[in-house]
Amino acid sequence: MDYEAWVENKIAELRRQVGESTALNALSGGVDSSVVTVLGHRALGDRLKTVFIDNALMREGEPQRVVSLFDQMQIPVECVDAKKTFLDALAGLTDPEEKRCAITETFYKTVFGDLVRNSGAKFLLHGTILTDIEETVAGIKRQHNILAQMGIDPQEAYGYHVLEPLADLRKDGVRGVARILGLPAELSERIPFPGPALATRIVGEVTPERLATVRTATAIVEEELADTGAFQYMAVLLADKATGIRDGQREFGEIVVVRCIDSIDAREATPVELPWDVLHRLCKRVTSIPGVNRCLYDLTPKPPATIEYV
Repeated sequence: MDYEAWVENKIAELRRQVGESTALNALSGGVDSSVVTVLGHRALGDRLKTVFIDNALMREGEPQRVVSLFDQMQIPVECVDAKKTFLDALAGLTDPEEKRCAITETFYKTVFGDLVRNSGAKFLLHGTILTDIEETVAGIKRQHNILAQMGIDPQEAYGYHVLEPLADLRKDGVRGVARILGLPAELSERIPFPGPALATRIVGEVTPERLATVRTATAIVEEELADTGAFQYMAVLLADKATGIRDGQREFGEIVVVRCIDSIDAREATPVELPWDVLHRLCKRVTSIPGVNRCLYDLTPKPPATIEYV
């Protein structure tokens, strides 16, 4: 693929689509949304307003890190505090589809709806990629950023048009574009992280307490597995609990699953055979988290599993 030609064509296409209007851009810090941010900035300049939605579901320090990275690229990013809005929308929900639908509605109708009304923007740029669309249309798993392909007209439902510059690319293609655009390796080579963030790594209800647990476990897993070269690695908090022992006392504690997989474009994936010393170290650190007394390693490929749990 000629990535340079693709970039030139996509910038021209965005200029045609937006015209003289203004646009909003949703940045999460992953490679998909980062590429869309740079493309949109080059196409529209100061007619693009980029926002990072702090939805309470992100990794530790993520909002500050993302804003700082783009500030270094001279692309201003506004951080929008929507933590309470998302936690209220997710309260009491345990079904995966209901959780994803709640996140979709909160993102597009509530949060971005308000931003569009306040800014006068007519378009929202989003980092949807081809794999997101295929998995949703096939009924495998609804991605929170899929709208038109599910029969939702954003203009009618939310009051703005959604533009998806990456909808013809898979993850490897997005990384190729990121390199051509000159994004730092910290962004272009970053492991995938889902739009619904840590909500996809909590089986059952999403609460501040459960988020704190999986956020700490995520930091441990990402630190320990950063040098594996794997496509993706994560920590997942299960809904079940298990009996354990802590400080000589019985504990009915949380179960964390570690997943580390290799893939090219996320359509298929195989588990990485991690060395025993790495697994033992992971287990020791994860079970040191208060309330966690079991750490499991997931050996399931995709298929039959999906990469994420929810």
